[in-house]
Amino acid sequence: MEAGAAFGPGQLRGRTMQALPSAPVAANPPELWRDFVTLTKPRIMSLLVLTAACAMIAAAGGHPSAVALAALIVGGALACGGASALNHVLDRDIDRLMGARTASRPVAAGRISPRQAVTFALLLSVSSFVVMTALTNLLAALLAVAGGAYYVLIYTVWLKRSTAQNIVIGGAAGALPVLSGWAAAHGQLGLGAWLLFAIVLVWTPPHFWALALLLQRHYEAADVPMLPVVKGSEATARRVLAYTALMLLVTLVPVLTGTFGALYVGAASLLGGAFLVLAWRLWRRGTAAAASAVFHYSLLYLALLFVAVAVGATVG
Repeated sequence: MEAGAAFGPGQLRGRTMQALPSAPVAANPPELWRDFVTLTKPRIMSLLVLTAACAMIAAAGGHPSAVALAALIVGGALACGGASALNHVLDRDIDRLMGARTASRPVAAGRISPRQAVTFALLLSVSSFVVMTALTNLLAALLAVAGGAYYVLIYTVWLKRSTAQNIVIGGAAGALPVLSGWAAAHGQLGLGAWLLFAIVLVWTPPHFWALALLLQRHYEAADVPMLPVVKGSEATARRVLAYTALMLLVTLVPVLTGTFGALYVGAASLLGGAFLVLAWRLWRRGTAAAASAVFHYSLLYLALLFVAVAVGATVG
């Protein structure tokens, strides 16, 4: 990004991303069951469950137990959903300040009481532990619950409102399901598990900071110290580029260790190269469209990279 560059509408201007209207509030409130589904944050859940399942397939050499894999998918979804429901409760105050998109969430809007949401969250978490202990193993179950606990206690309660490095440290919450998935195969962890954990850990900052750029004025309104609020948009775009480059290097470490095969190497190189190009464009152009492209591609990137891990283990 060139020093002194002039930004037009919808571009990064100092500390704020412009021309980003709040999401409209639905005319009719959703039915109660839809609100409970919303508490689980199904989009986030689906990506975390996918990474865990792919890690399990890789750990099992492409041939996991069907029962254990199903238990991991169900138990992992329950663990993620329980943690997300508690996040709704703990963040209900700032959700009301961050525009219509979050103010309309079930707990923030008062359609579900905090007590109901906590009860629902505990039910999901306990069910997750029971299912995974019974049908996978204790280590996988403990790691699934640990991921939820880290998200709630470390990220939501402690880091989110106290430091601009919240997502760097808090990213471990999204990486722990990978360890749970790997452990679900044989009840132990290996080098591959920790490499996949590291990939998710370094993927999280550029993924989330791109979103934070789009929601910068909402975080400002709620006084949440996300990086764009504390350091400004241009500094955040530079960090996105730097962390994307680091992520690309980390994804190539398995090449040196021989942990994953040729299919993974090709996928990591191509997918990572495209990610780096998008991050570079965000740094150079500083537009809302560029930030949106990084955020949405980051979701596809992680999904495809882990699918490559699983397919490579199956056919390799």
